[in-house]
Parts: sequence; structure tokens; C-alpha cells
Amino acid sequence: MAKKDINKEPFHEATMLKLDIFRKCFREWFPVFVHHSSVKKIFIYDMFAGSGTDSEGNPGSPIILLEEARGNKRQHCADLAENHKHVVFGFNEKEKEKRELLDKATEDFLLKCKSACPLEKCVYSNTIYCRDASFEEIMKSEKFRAVLANKSYAKFVLLDQYGFSQITKDVFLKLATSPLTDFIFFISSSFIKRFRDVDAVKTYIDTNRLDFEEKKPKECHRIIADYFRNLIPADKEYYIHHFTIQKGANYYGLIFGTNHTLGMEKFVKVCWMEDENSGESNCNIDNDFEKGSLFYNPTNTTKKIKIKEELELLILNGKIKSNIEGLKWVLSHGCEPKLFVDVAKSLVEKKKVKIQGRFNRQSSNIHRVEEYKIEVL
Repeated sequence: MAKKDINKEPFHEATMLKLDIFRKCFREWFPVFVHHSSVKKIFIYDMFAGSGTDSEGNPGSPIILLEEARGNKRQHCADLAENHKHVVFGFNEKEKEKRELLDKATEDFLLKCKSACPLEKCVYSNTIYCRDASFEEIMKSEKFRAVLANKSYAKFVLLDQYGFSQITKDVFLKLATSPLTDFIFFISSSFIKRFRDVDAVKTYIDTNRLDFEEKKPKECHRIIADYFRNLIPADKEYYIHHFTIQKGANYYGLIFGTNHTLGMEKFVKVCWMEDENSGESNCNIDNDFEKGSLFYNPTNTTKKIKIKEELELLILNGKIKSNIEGLKWVLSHGCEPKLFVDVAKSLVEKKKVKIQGRFNRQSSNIHRVEEYKIEVL
């Protein structure tokens, strides 16, 4: 798999979509911890940062992170200064030549930013660190492990790897079991599917646990996401969502992981903004009617119908007994939690269930929702 330097030419449309999802995901994530009183520091890592821009100057992931950490009205800088909260950026690019370009791109960004900044002192001065280490070296470093383990530090880890070999089972579980750590990584799912019997692939992915359907090539990234989802211990509450990106005949994808419902809510929201049919692809993964066609109905897509039907059965079989359980179940299946409210309301109206407590319709900020019980009639 010959490596192509995407920074030496204009970003492809699929790359721009990937970067846009990175941007929107981080835009949702960052303010939560800027205003989180118990978080002492925020660490933002881009482990495969590239040179910072493409050949036309379009921002790559590290510059996008800096732009969003500033805010469109520099509001985050002002809030950080007021709260005396420290942010650290760790950008890594293994290739020295690209690392040097990354240094220049971040320096240019700061110079331009400072020239229009009303603050006396830049909150990001001396907080951006660029390295050219291997990812394996960073993962093994005591300093990085100490940051991951610290319960007072919020961590956002971006892993825009080339291919698939860097996010092993051990790496995935290390990130997934670290407190206040959300991560998102890119993976070449079509390549894994095509070469799943090759030892070079089996070294990094247990392909015996992958059950691809040859007639459904668009779903290969779903299978890869399930592989990582199934690595999480059964007794651990954890949230994984994914997004498939088609580029030509190949399918790539993003996988997001978080310990908290709020993190999942925000990523799922971003995905449904990109794909109003299934919230997980740029390729109409479930073959729904397209927007503008006669039978197009975004309220009853294949995925929404499937989740609603499964949810209703779980409620009526007594396996989901509260709104909290229902909201979390819907969220864990990659749908916006408001879908649960629609199903619960319908069952109440049909007199199939009754509510013990106050029937509230809140579906966002699940961690703050007032709980009620569901009794099957």
C-alpha cells in the first residue's frame, strides 16, 4: 500500500469531508471542557498531523484544531484567559520535512492570529508542541501515559493514520480506558476487507472476528466499527460511533470513542448533520430514497424504522424500564436520543405502557435528564 502525501496536492473531496467532521466534532467538544470547573488542563493531540495545509493552503487537521480552539469570535481565548485554564497542543508528524512545514504553519497561524487579537497576551503562546516521533514511541512514553491517566485533564486525541496498522487492540483499549479522554481515528476499511487473509493485516486486526458480506461492500466500515466496539469489556459503559466515507470504489471511515453520553451525543449530532438518513455515511449506506425523489421521507428512513421497531420490542418485553435506559440505548445505536421520546410517547398514547413519575420529553444532556420508570400494561 504505497503511501501518498495528500499535503502536496489539493485535498480530495472525501478528505475535505473527513476534515469537516473533525472540525465539527472538536467544535462541539472543546467548549464543554473550557467551562468544566473540575478540569485543570486540556490536552489536544494530533498524532499524524501532516504538514498543516494542502498545496492550496487549505487547513489540515492541526490548523483546524487551532482555529476551533480560538473560536469564530475568539470567545474561547477570552474564556480561557478569564478562567486561567491551560491548554496544550501536541502535534506529531513522523516525517521530519513535513514536521518542519508544520512548525511554519503553526507559527504563521499564531502570528496572524496575534495581529488581530484584543488580548494582551496570547493564551496559546508556548503551548503548541510539534514532534517527529513515531506513534509507538509516544504511546510508550511515561509522560503521555501520565496525561492519559490524570482524571483532572481532559484529552482529545485525533488519530488520522494512513491505513490501519497504528490503532491496534492495545492502543484502542488504552485510549478507551483513560478518563476524560475522547478520540477519533481514521481507518482504511476497504483495504482490511480486501486483504483480510494476508498475514500483514492479521498482525494488527483479528480478521477471524470480521464477517464481511460480499454483496454489501458499503457496510464494511460498519463491520470494522463493530470489531472495535466488541473489544470493550461487557461491564463497561462506553460509546462508539462511526462514519463511512466513500472515495471512488473504496470505503474508509472514522471511529469515535467516548466514556460519556454527552460526548456521544455531540458526535452523533455531527454525523446526522452530514447524513440525515442514517447518520453514518456519505454514500446512502441503507439505500434510502434520495432527497428530492418522490418517496423521500427523512423521518422514516431504514435505520430509524429499524431502531424504532427494536426499541419498542425492548420496552414491551420489559428489557428497557426507564427513559434513561431508553435514551442511552438509542444513543449507543448511533441515533439521536429524541427518537426514544417519539417511541415512548406513541406507546403511552396507544395505552401499551404508562409512566411512573413525570413524563418529560428531554432527550439531550442525558446525564442531567430526570428519570422516570416505564410500566408495561
